[in-house]
This record gives sequence, structure tokens and C-alpha cells, in this order.
Amino acid sequence: MSKHTSHSDVCIVGNGAVGKAAALGFSQAGLSVSLLSPAPMQAAARSDDWDVRVYALNHVAQRLLSGLKVWGALDAERVAPVESMQVYGDASGMAGKLNFDAYGAHTDSLAWIVEDRNLNQALDNALRFAQNVSIVTGRATELKADAAQATVRLENGDSLSAALIVGADGAQSWVRGQCEIGLDYRPYGQQGVVSNFACEKPHQGTAYQWFDEEHGIIALLPLPGQRVSLVWSAPDMLAQELLQQSATALAERLAAYCAQQLGALTPLQPELIRAFPLNLMRPHAMTAPRVALIGDAAHVVHPLAGHGMNLGFADVRSLLDTVAQREEYRDCGDARVLSRYARARKEEVLLMQVTTDGLARMFGTNLEPVRLARQLGLNLLDHLPVLKRKLISHAMGK
Repeated sequence: MSKHTSHSDVCIVGNGAVGKAAALGFSQAGLSVSLLSPAPMQAAARSDDWDVRVYALNHVAQRLLSGLKVWGALDAERVAPVESMQVYGDASGMAGKLNFDAYGAHTDSLAWIVEDRNLNQALDNALRFAQNVSIVTGRATELKADAAQATVRLENGDSLSAALIVGADGAQSWVRGQCEIGLDYRPYGQQGVVSNFACEKPHQGTAYQWFDEEHGIIALLPLPGQRVSLVWSAPDMLAQELLQQSATALAERLAAYCAQQLGALTPLQPELIRAFPLNLMRPHAMTAPRVALIGDAAHVVHPLAGHGMNLGFADVRSLLDTVAQREEYRDCGDARVLSRYARARKEEVLLMQVTTDGLARMFGTNLEPVRLARQLGLNLLDHLPVLKRKLISHAMGK
């Protein structure tokens, strides 16, 4: 067996969008990077079909990707700006309603809806031209850290050593497990059901969201043209029912919520419906000796606010800034540097965890006093412009 050891300043474990962005950022900062992928990274085949996995990227994500020269490389014809958002307290839309718009937030767009495939294609293209980035294919089996460096041993006997290991390997993070970082885990008893539809009426760049105590949280996000992307946080039993039905039947169910705003929905071809389990995951730390966690490895929140990917990109921005601002005598995996990163991210991550979890709980109960309180709360907030601006400004990352 080969026992080659390669050295770099930073070793990133994980080949998702957050890990790729971190690799590009460290490379542009002049650091050498090893990006460990469990399988060969192959360019996704271009397709005219619409990806059912989409992200609502905020201004923090947009600025990061722009700085990495990735935003301009996205297929702009497949990116939809969100110009307004309408939130309803129930299916009828009569009891509680909250409106946000870009004009009131003093910005051109509240967010941008980007397909997973579009985002990763742009990141992959940028990585092909990145300096000092070595993409390594293999499965990690052991991680060890000492005062000088950390080393990841691979299944084939090779090793990757670096001053800093970045765990960007998702919710089931191997890196986090190797560091024996504890984890608070709670399933929501829901699945995120996703699919795409053409809509009869123009959506005018509006994202819609309905909170239904019985059926979960339904979000319809604008895609370019008269198309929308569904993210339905559905209770497990309902999710299984939705998955067993056709996309046409799913469109008919959605009519109870969106017929007035969007008219009839027609499934886009091919008729794809996918689902993924929804959980709350709170690791007890974002760092360990010579290790930093980013993205889902560091936190998993309910998707009702669409901020999972945004939190990950904010982790990248914070880690890049913290490493860049370190003293000359400290390397990028120095314990003091990592503690600064953990402190910098603690407040925002905790706030998003508490907010999304609280909203999911509040809108998941059908107790009459709670139902009345949340409807009144939506209506009251809708008539408090200063508070609304602060809320949407925080959501945009401004």
C-alpha cells in the first residue's frame, strides 16, 4: 500500500458547496489547500430540467460568492431574485399575514433562488483554475492532531497533513465524530418535500409561505419565468403520502393554498418529487485542536427560513476573515485563531437555531391560545415597519 504524505496549509474534508467555497477562499488568500472528496468530483451534466434542490441565498452569500468570482459565473438565466415575500398564518390567508418587500428593505432583492446544480457547476469551474488547490479522492479513516499539525489518514494508506483541518462534510460529519464533539439532536418528525411547477399566473418575484398546524409549512419560491419551487416541511406520515402520489396530485393539493396568488400549478418535466428528513442538530463546539467545523457539520436548522446554506457561507466568510487577521507568528490552525472563529459565529448561529426552532414549534401546535397569538403576532408585526426592516435586514445579512 502507498504511504505518501502530502502537506498543505489547510485540508478541507467534504466536497459540498460550502467546502468548495472555503477551498477557493483560502486559495485566493495565498494558502495551499487540499480538498478531500470521498468520490471523484465530476462535472454535472448540463440539463434544461429544473433542479428540485434550490437555495435562497442572502446578501452574505452573494457577497462571498462575488468575492470568489463565482457569482458572476452562475447561469444568470436560471437565478431568480426574490423581490417580496408573503407569509400566511393558515391556508385561508385571512387570519394572519406578513409582507416583506425589497423596496421597504431599501435593496434590489431580498434574496436569490439558485439551483444546487447551477451553484456547484460555477464552484467547480472556479476550482479548476484555482491556484494551490489539490483535489484528493479518498475516504478518511483517522484524524490526529498535535501541537504542530493535524493529519488525516486515508483508506489507501496515504496521509494529508495541514495546520488546519476544516470539517465541511455535512450533518453526519466524520470530522466532528473524530474530534468527539458532542451533539444535541432532535428530529422534527417532518420531511422536506421538494418539487417544481409551472404557475398559471406570474409570481412577480414573490416567495410565498403558509404555516399550517396540521399539514406543516409550505413554501413556494420563485424560479425564472412562470415557475416555482416547492419546499413543504410535512409531517412524516403526510410526507410519505405525498411521495406516493403523482406530481399532478401534489399540484392539486397545493391549490388550496396558492390558487388565488398563482393560479393552477403544472408539474415541470420530469415529474420529480424528493424528500429529506428534517432535524435540529447542535454540536457542542465548532472547533477542536486544529479543526474548524463549517456548514451542516457545525449546525443544522429547520429550513423554514431557508438559511441553512447561508449559515454555511457565513461560516466560510468568518473563518477566512479570522485566519487572514491572525498575528504573523500564528499559523492558521492556532488555538487562539480557532477560538476567535468560534466566538465570532456563536451569536448568529444560536440566534438562527433558537428562532427557527421556536417558529417550528409555535406553528406546529393547534392549541387555540397559541394559534390566536401567532395570528395576532403576524398582523401586528406587519404594521410595525421599523421592526419589519430590522428583521428583514438581519435575514438578508446586512
